Amino acid sequence: MRAAYIERFGGPDSIRYGALPVPAIGPREVLVSAEAMAVNHVDRFVRSAAYRTPVTFPFVIGRDLVGTITAVGADVTQFGTGDRVWCNSLGYAGRQGSFSEYVGVPEDRAYPLPDGIDPVEAVSVLHTLATAYLGLCREGSIATGDTVFIGGAGGGVGSSAVQLAAERGARVLASAAPDDFEWVRSCGADEVFDYHNDAIADLLHERNPSGFDLYWDCSGHHDFVHTIPLMAMRGCIIVAAGLSSADPVPTGALYTHDLSLRGFAISNASVEDLRAAAEFINTSFRTRGVNTRIGRILPLKDAAEAHRLLETESTRALGGKIVIRP
Repeated sequence: MRAAYIERFGGPDSIRYGALPVPAIGPREVLVSAEAMAVNHVDRFVRSAAYRTPVTFPFVIGRDLVGTITAVGADVTQFGTGDRVWCNSLGYAGRQGSFSEYVGVPEDRAYPLPDGIDPVEAVSVLHTLATAYLGLCREGSIATGDTVFIGGAGGGVGSSAVQLAAERGARVLASAAPDDFEWVRSCGADEVFDYHNDAIADLLHERNPSGFDLYWDCSGHHDFVHTIPLMAMRGCIIVAAGLSSADPVPTGALYTHDLSLRGFAISNASVEDLRAAAEFINTSFRTRGVNTRIGRILPLKDAAEAHRLLETESTRALGGKIVIRP
């Protein structure tokens, strides 16, 4: 089979495209013929060793895929050949990635793709919707009537978080670049602010003087000195981006207002957490379809170019998610 893989950690130029053996699946695995894969920032963190996780070289990159099962292990009970499935937890913790024509997937990390869902559209939101679900529901315990702020709402995780928060009955204030205002409003934001505005903290306080129940800047640009005073009593600040950040935290205000600062990486999610997120995602697919923006669709042989684009171009410049097709 053809695959995109690395033989050492490094930049996008470390990615090779060539022939590797088709994976030999175990008794609780399925072999999937890949139809579409997505490019995520965490993929480049693993590729460059910025995010440390066990890998075996040659290491196939990538996390997400949609495809069709061509073989099942002897002990698989949930799937059969011909079933269309998706997965969003490959390429780390010792598992090979998804950027190949055939992919071995553990049965408990594969989920059925609902009928009528386009594989390219679906794969573009698997990682972001799961991250949004775990951040808002598991970490933030979002509830109807909450007031939520989502920063960097024009990006994949940000726009997914806006959609989920709005669906859960929250009032959603968000920040984005002006070119993304219409997109963020279409995702369900009640108000959108320009994140370039140096006075955004003052604007947020003016528009929501009672404080936020939940605050999540998905862009990874944290400013806790100005963020914490915007919070309601017992509010929650979520941190799930900004790998190299080292921002000061005014801890006094945390304990005097019963605030929580919750950091999480979806790579640490349990199989049970991911299954709960998958149930939410599939329900969303069945009820409202896929709300997404796709910027580029590239062939598997251009995986290195896809990583280069992700490192050098903004989501706004790309126009949305980069999707790979074998």
